[in-house]
Amino acid sequence: MYFLFFFSILFAQELFIKTLPNGTVVFTDRPQGEDFVPFHVDGAPPPKSNLRLKNYPLINTWDDYFYQASMTHSVPFALLKAICAAESAMNPSIVSKAGAIGLMQLMPGTAKFLKVDPWDPQQNVEGGATYIRKQIDRFGTYELALAAYNAGPANVKKYKGIPPFEETQTYVKRVMEYYDFFLKNPQVKK
Repeated sequence: MYFLFFFSILFAQELFIKTLPNGTVVFTDRPQGEDFVPFHVDGAPPPKSNLRLKNYPLINTWDDYFYQASMTHSVPFALLKAICAAESAMNPSIVSKAGAIGLMQLMPGTAKFLKVDPWDPQQNVEGGATYIRKQIDRFGTYELALAAYNAGPANVKKYKGIPPFEETQTYVKRVMEYYDFFLKNPQVKK
């Protein structure tokens, strides 16, 4: 029953989040009080519109995984963290409408190809780091690599750049804004 309730709220038009004093995280589409903050299924609010990433209760939980994957794959720590913030809002249990799983939103086929368990947060970050590194090597810039991460490498190749999909263009902009935010805010980066 809770599972169905959560997903009915998750796909509501607007979702709000509140962390109770005991650490419990409450999601609702009907906030009561000013201590609820907007939460977006496709990631946290854009940085230039009152960014609240530093207040998200899981913000530092996965830093060790980002750091290790960053060192292993030569991908900036802040970029991995930005991808995770945009993809899942740091939620390891989230599943997208398309079936992408976990922190870095790996599709089951991609996770299988990368030989990682997408439900394991550490392996999910490792898989996401491996995949984004391949896209950086293939396309040469973070923006094109992010477009490939979101829309697929075939679309980046087909359109010879960021595809003309609103979702992908918004995604690339959002991740780059988060990346800039994490680089400039030492209180939320390792």
